[in-house]
Amino acid sequence: MKLLILGGTGVISREIVRAALREGMDVTLFNRGSRSLEFAGDVHQIRGDRRDAADFERKLHGVKADVVIDMISFDAQDARQTLYTLRDQTGQFIFTSSIAAYRRPYRSLPIREDDQALCEDPVFPYAYQKAQMERALLEQMARGAMPPITIIRPSLTFGVGCANIGVLRQNSNIVSRMRAGKPLVMLGEGVAPWSFTFTPDLARGFIACCGNEKAYNTDFHITNTELTLWEDLYRTIGALIGCEPKFAYLPSEVLKEADFGLFAHFYYEKKYASVFSNEKIFAAAPAYRPQITLRDGMEQILAWWESQGMPVDPRKDAMEDQLCSAYARFKNDVCQALKQ
Repeated sequence: MKLLILGGTGVISREIVRAALREGMDVTLFNRGSRSLEFAGDVHQIRGDRRDAADFERKLHGVKADVVIDMISFDAQDARQTLYTLRDQTGQFIFTSSIAAYRRPYRSLPIREDDQALCEDPVFPYAYQKAQMERALLEQMARGAMPPITIIRPSLTFGVGCANIGVLRQNSNIVSRMRAGKPLVMLGEGVAPWSFTFTPDLARGFIACCGNEKAYNTDFHITNTELTLWEDLYRTIGALIGCEPKFAYLPSEVLKEADFGLFAHFYYEKKYASVFSNEKIFAAAPAYRPQITLRDGMEQILAWWESQGMPVDPRKDAMEDQLCSAYARFKNDVCQALKQ
């Protein structure tokens, strides 16, 4: 099978490349070539810029692929560009969306794809633009003029190379703060259920949809099925390094006001309990099941941090100090007021 991946160097997409090569697929990547990655197999490289429409069309003209996986469409215009450039050169499109595209609150729990609606509020641009991208794809599916389209929505996904672990996305700061006995900011009271997925599992889900007629003209979320809570992320890291985490519990609204760019996704997306049904992807790909537990996945991430000597981010460390101090003052003030 010939596979064309638009992207191929991101945390998720590089794992898709590895999974495809293990399946013996012929893989071609289209990207800017700004990152150099080594894969255990031959990968064809086309260097170009999707933001330059003429360059995108020129570089991909005549490139045939059984399946196109688009990892770099973020809005409706991107999706239409991919569709119209490659519509006569492939047998299937797979587009990467996000569970952020769902409207909150969810309409069912566990969350099933066919029960949900798409985000309509542009206040959180990433979610809104992904939803708009999906609307453009759904319109084409309804027309039936394009090759079949598959939409995949990952949830929060971790893997080697990622920089999105923790409430502040503070990554290795989590370990340094635990070892120093310093508290960590926790969303709400830390007990909202959440799905922490790891890239090898997600990548296998993508490959299971390639050339799979049961995946044509439909959508899936592909997530871990292990039931975990937000605080389990930190408690798992603590158990692996032999430290007990301390928490400063802050609501998502306060975090959003403190730094919209860093915390808006919690207020608009991640404060809601997220327990996903994977029945739809399991029915389309019966052999597929996620395999990596939170403990096993974080053990791999910790080994990667250690091997890379990941530095502490001083700006985020200082921000976390400030947020934790504010929480401690608030808690003390409330307790004092109640005693009066």
